[in-house]
Amino acid sequence: MTALNERTGTPVTDEEIFAAHEGGKLGVAVTKPLADPRSLSIAYTPGVAKVSRAIAEDRAMADRYTWASRLVVVVSDGTAVLGLGDIGAAASLPVMEGKAALFKTFGGLDSIPLVLDTTDVDEIVETLVRLRPSFGAVNLEDVSAPRCFELEQRLIEALDCPVMHDDQHGTAIVLLAALRGANTVLAKDIADQRVVIAGAGAAGVACAKILIAAGAGEVTLLDSRGIIHSGREHLNPVKAELAEVTNASGLRGGPVEALRGADVFVGLSAGTLPEELVATMADDSIVFALSNPDPEIHPEVAARHAAIVATGRSDFPNQINNVLAFPGIFRGALDAGARRITEAMKLAAADAIAAVAADDLAPDKIVPSALDPRVAPEVAAAVARAARVDGVA
Repeated sequence: MTALNERTGTPVTDEEIFAAHEGGKLGVAVTKPLADPRSLSIAYTPGVAKVSRAIAEDRAMADRYTWASRLVVVVSDGTAVLGLGDIGAAASLPVMEGKAALFKTFGGLDSIPLVLDTTDVDEIVETLVRLRPSFGAVNLEDVSAPRCFELEQRLIEALDCPVMHDDQHGTAIVLLAALRGANTVLAKDIADQRVVIAGAGAAGVACAKILIAAGAGEVTLLDSRGIIHSGREHLNPVKAELAEVTNASGLRGGPVEALRGADVFVGLSAGTLPEELVATMADDSIVFALSNPDPEIHPEVAARHAAIVATGRSDFPNQINNVLAFPGIFRGALDAGARRITEAMKLAAADAIAAVAADDLAPDKIVPSALDPRVAPEVAAAVARAARVDGVA
């Protein structure tokens, strides 16, 4: 079997994919060479004992004399991995290794995957609390909703270090940056727009919250049962909370009612978006079909009616990719010595991503490339500044 990169036409074979993963994608590099007995006595016994004694007397010295303060753990229970669903901890490990590799490549941060063979929130929290001396930040990854909301909040409260569920906030941050870019191209204002989000899982909830915080005119949220509104029964606590601050127009029904006259569509549900519904949206509409590997609607079809189209795929223009956000966010948080990641830090990250793209905006380039080397440093600097302003540094 082969996969085809639609931009380059280069076939990628199964054999190539498995060969690239054989033995894993990570290793440990020694930063101080152990080339002779003298270097060995400094790095290990007896010299290392002096450093350990110093840390025992002053715990803060570990930040300088170990890697822990710059180490991000990528934590998953394997319950919501990519488009594969609940595949378990072991099967999630290749994804977490890849995430750790991205941290090093784009953020210059050491990172290790930590997959846990439990889905119990109490057990996960207890595990990470006990491991806290070993790391400096927690990137939660591929944890299913709604448990992910409780887990993230519990860890933020229990740990004195940055914690972020990237599936929620990384997606939301890049989405906001992309919308800023699209609105600049179209000379539109977010305050005048109604945004429809299809999907009320981890990413959908976070996207709704960040768009509201950014001043969106109105947000309408859809789940598998239709429009979320305050009159609906059997809403979980997260959806009930959002029902109070979304759907100001009081819409009822499903996608047909939600999309009529909408300015922006955000797809995060792995569903489908019929072309005829895009045709009912407002003039110069924006479609973000972000489900992977299959967007809710093919970009070429959406472009018949929408002014700007984006997906989560690298083989179409305007890729909404979390790698634009999380390396710089964690780098900035750790550079500032932040104890947590605040809403202002997330908004600062979105603004920084949008600013990098500002000089070269076009309908097919509303965000920077995922490989743009300017992004992570700019995001890190903006996040660090916001952390200091917020008083969490």
